[in-house]
Amino acid sequence: MVKIVVDMMGGDNGATPTIAAVQKFLNDHDDVEIIAVGEEKVLEPLKGKVKIIPSKTIAPMECGALQAMRDKDSSVYKAVNATITENADAVLSAGSTAAFLSLCTLIIKKIEGVDRPALITQFPTLIKGKYVVILDVGASSENSAKELYQFAKIGEAYYQAFYDKEHPNVYLLNNGTEEGKGNPLTKETYALLKGQENFKGYIEARYAFQGEADVVACDGFTGNIFLKGSEGMAKMMGTLMKQAFLSSGRAKLGYVFAKKGLAGMLETMNYKKVGGALLIGVNKIAVKAHGNADEESFYGSLNVAYTSAKKQTVNKIKETLKL
Repeated sequence: MVKIVVDMMGGDNGATPTIAAVQKFLNDHDDVEIIAVGEEKVLEPLKGKVKIIPSKTIAPMECGALQAMRDKDSSVYKAVNATITENADAVLSAGSTAAFLSLCTLIIKKIEGVDRPALITQFPTLIKGKYVVILDVGASSENSAKELYQFAKIGEAYYQAFYDKEHPNVYLLNNGTEEGKGNPLTKETYALLKGQENFKGYIEARYAFQGEADVVACDGFTGNIFLKGSEGMAKMMGTLMKQAFLSSGRAKLGYVFAKKGLAGMLETMNYKKVGGALLIGVNKIAVKAHGNADEESFYGSLNVAYTSAKKQTVNKIKETLKL
C-alpha cells in the first residue's frame, strides 16, 4: 500500500481540481491510501474515502521559508509534517514552491551526502513513449559545480530506478557540444563528470527532445527557464494548429483527414500528463504540482508520487550515493 499525503488547498484553483483528481486516482488504484490536508468543510466530498487532517490557513504563493515554518496551521506545513508523523511514502502540493521546498528540506531532510535537492521532471521526446528527465528545473537559482555534478549522478540513479535502464545517457546542458564551450560553471562541472561511465558530454537545448538523452543536468535558473519555455512553446503550437485548421473550409476538411495523427502528436506534447516535478534528494517522495494545476495535471502529479514510491526511488538513490 502506497501512502500519499496531499496538500489539497495550496493551488491557484483551490480544492476543486484536487478533490476530483484524488477521487479519480482512488478509483483507478486499489493499493493507495490518501491523507488529505485542508479545510474540513471543503473536503466534505472525500469523507469516508481518505483520512482528513484539518488545516486553517493557506500559505501565499510568495511565502518564504521563514514564514512557511512559522505558520504551522497552513495546509502545506501540515502536509509535509504529516509525511513524517503518518510515516507516509510521499507528499504532494500545488502551493507555494518556496514554502514546499523549504519545508521538505527542513522537516523531511536531505539524503545524507546531498548538498542541495533538485527538482526533476520528465519531458516527452520524438521517440514514442520515451522520456528525458531534466534537473534542476527551479529548486534553486544558483548552483556550484559540485551541486551540478550531484544533479547528474542523482538524475542517473533516478532514471535507473524509474525506467529500469542500467546505463542511462547523461548529458550536461550547454550552449554548444564542444568540450571547451560553456561558462565557468559548466566547464568546471564537465571536468568533474568527464570519465564517468554514463556521461556523454554536453547537449544543446534544441537536441534534448530528440530521444538520445535520458538525463540532462543543469543549474536551477537555466532549468526553470528551459521548463517554462518548453511548456509555452507546446501551448503555442497547439493554438497555432487550431487556428490554422479553423482558417477556411478547406483547412477544416484537411483536419478531418489529419485528426488522428494530430491527436497523437498533441497527446505526446501534453505536459499535463506528466504533472509535477519531483524534489529529488530528500528522504521521502516530494512532488511539486503546477500552481495552476487542473484535474488532469494534478492526477499526473499523483501518478508521479505513486510510481516513484512503488519504484523505491529514494532508497535506490541512497544506495547509489553510498558507492
